[in-house]
Amino acid sequence: MSNVEEFPLSARQRPTEFEALAAAGRAALDAIPGAVYLCDADGLLVAYNAEAVELWGRTPDIVRKERFCGSHRLHLLDGSPLAHADCPMATAVRMGTPTRNAEVIMARPDGSRFAALLNIRALRDQAGRIQGAINCFQDITGRKQVEEEVRRETQDLEDFFDNGAVGLHIVSGEGIILRANKAELDLLGYRREEYIGRHVAEFHVDAPVIGDILHRLSCGEPLDRYPARLRARDGSVKHTLITSNSRFVDGKFVNTRCFTIDVTELHAAEEARRASEARLAATYEAASVGISETDENGRFLRVNDSLCRISARSRDELLRMTFFDYTHPDDQTEDAEFYARQVRGDIDNYTIRKRALRPDGSVRHLDIFSSSVRDSAGRFLYGVRVAQDVTTTKQLEDRLRDGEQRMRDLLEALPAAIYTTDAEGRINFYNRAAVEMAGRTPQPGDEWCVTWKLYWPDGTPLPHNECPMAVALRENREVRGAEAVAERPDGRRVPFIPYPTPLRDAAGNLVGAINMLVDISERKRAENAQKILIDELNHRVKNTLATVQSLASQTARHAADLQEFLPTFTGRLLALARAHDLLTRRNWQEAPLERLVYDIVAPVSGGRVTTQGPHVDLDARTALSITMVLNELLTNAAKYGALSVPDGAVSLTWRLGPNELSHNTVECEWRERGGPLVSPPKRRGFGTRLMERCVEHDLAGEFDLVFEPEGTRCRMVFPIVPASSNG
Repeated sequence: MSNVEEFPLSARQRPTEFEALAAAGRAALDAIPGAVYLCDADGLLVAYNAEAVELWGRTPDIVRKERFCGSHRLHLLDGSPLAHADCPMATAVRMGTPTRNAEVIMARPDGSRFAALLNIRALRDQAGRIQGAINCFQDITGRKQVEEEVRRETQDLEDFFDNGAVGLHIVSGEGIILRANKAELDLLGYRREEYIGRHVAEFHVDAPVIGDILHRLSCGEPLDRYPARLRARDGSVKHTLITSNSRFVDGKFVNTRCFTIDVTELHAAEEARRASEARLAATYEAASVGISETDENGRFLRVNDSLCRISARSRDELLRMTFFDYTHPDDQTEDAEFYARQVRGDIDNYTIRKRALRPDGSVRHLDIFSSSVRDSAGRFLYGVRVAQDVTTTKQLEDRLRDGEQRMRDLLEALPAAIYTTDAEGRINFYNRAAVEMAGRTPQPGDEWCVTWKLYWPDGTPLPHNECPMAVALRENREVRGAEAVAERPDGRRVPFIPYPTPLRDAAGNLVGAINMLVDISERKRAENAQKILIDELNHRVKNTLATVQSLASQTARHAADLQEFLPTFTGRLLALARAHDLLTRRNWQEAPLERLVYDIVAPVSGGRVTTQGPHVDLDARTALSITMVLNELLTNAAKYGALSVPDGAVSLTWRLGPNELSHNTVECEWRERGGPLVSPPKRRGFGTRLMERCVEHDLAGEFDLVFEPEGTRCRMVFPIVPASSNG
């Protein structure tokens, strides 16, 4: 109901934000892109939209007067409970304190939880009093998971650098040490503050060596196990191998990344090798892998330094052990069975990957190659075992495998239909969205596309072996700009845009292709709707021009001169324009009767027209006809009737009928009071005939205009045509 008493409305009469939101209704809140709910000054839930209900996993009961939040339960980010009475919405209602981007955990009745981002603002009346508050929130569980993953990965990288078993340091372009890990500091015995910030040349024994290193790196030449001698804090010299490369930004040498491998012991062994027998030197100390000789029970007879380093045990310790002693319990059985077969002569050698336990509890992954040495009679003498530390390789393999799985999970989670093929076009991966779009699950041997049948946009069949994906694979190129239509087994057709892209290996060889199918059904529907709207607009323009022509002709016919014609015609034309404006803003779908009345009455009534009636949506044709009728009544009242004198007034009321359940007609009544004494006109003018034609002819309704002495009265009854059926 509306009551127009003066224009413009004062601030005191305008509804507050809270009143407007509370009165807007569920449909208006559902139009907001996000979860929204509204509480009054007592914190009672008064309104919420469908997205809020979906996130809550429940529908709040307004009758039970739920307060502050519609969620089942609330928790802080650390998992501790958060009472609804202590939540940010409660604070906003009580104190008026806004909340920006706060995060809480909301629990649903089914036990599931999600992280929510809250934005809350108190709503006040014109006097500044809190009337309630509005909360806009969204599910940020995915974002929180990504943040946690990034944090964990960053932490892993930091841990890998700081706690790596190999010395690592970063040197600036000027040769200043910027960062070093614990292994590097332990290698030389310096504290962090004694090492970082100093020039790297200060720690090198041989000035020409460090000069050559810096020169090569500044030229972009990588170093691979470059030998150098470093001076430790205690004055001793460490023999190291430097593996390093340079980082350039915009062509400028920024810093180097250096791996420092302590080969001091290896260097000592190398020196000792020259004084020892050739066999021991060649077999053991020169090797970068762990080498050992074992008896038939697996006990070590001889070991090299590399095995000591790999196992983190001294030579004496290893010579008191068997290789089973440092093998992970879960790998002992397999290694023991193979070794027993080797000792018996069932096999000459074997290869196995196993885990080795160090004294500090850390685990190393080793590739073991075991073979036998036998005498001339074939009797077992000892086994020779080569141990290669592949921990880093194993970690890289695990990361690669995890990365591939994350990529598959990512593709699986994408809402677009995605699938991949091999180089011959055989489908080897597809996500759920592809199955949903195609309406089927691809079968082994399917080629080129996941769809059942394909068509070009004009409806002609498109063979799968001629589809864009097949073209991309045959011609080894991306295909863009194509459109196609997929037919599902259930008969439904889905227009889509494909994005086939070849996949190549490191050498540039074609190994397959990936395709994303973007469903453009909504776009096509929008294009069709736009065409319909343009056709409708053309139709409306023609009708409008005919109406204007009729108004001009009839007004001129009944006007005494141009001075009488011009304001009358202009008023009718402006009324028609206001109705067009309102319908245009609503895409010519429907127009609220109360808004139509306000737009016509407010500019000229001076607040003396009282309107009252329920909300009614009129189709475009009805809105235009009622506009013309109300304009004639208002013009007549302003020139001759109640609005022509200061004390006159008009009431316009309407109601739905005849059945409150069907609501299929509208009955309007126009009453004038307080104006000059009214007498029936001597002749029926064009205005009266226009109103009758608009209601009785155009709307198939009833029109009754009575000139009572105390004021003109008009009654109209016309049917309501649903906007969706208006053509």
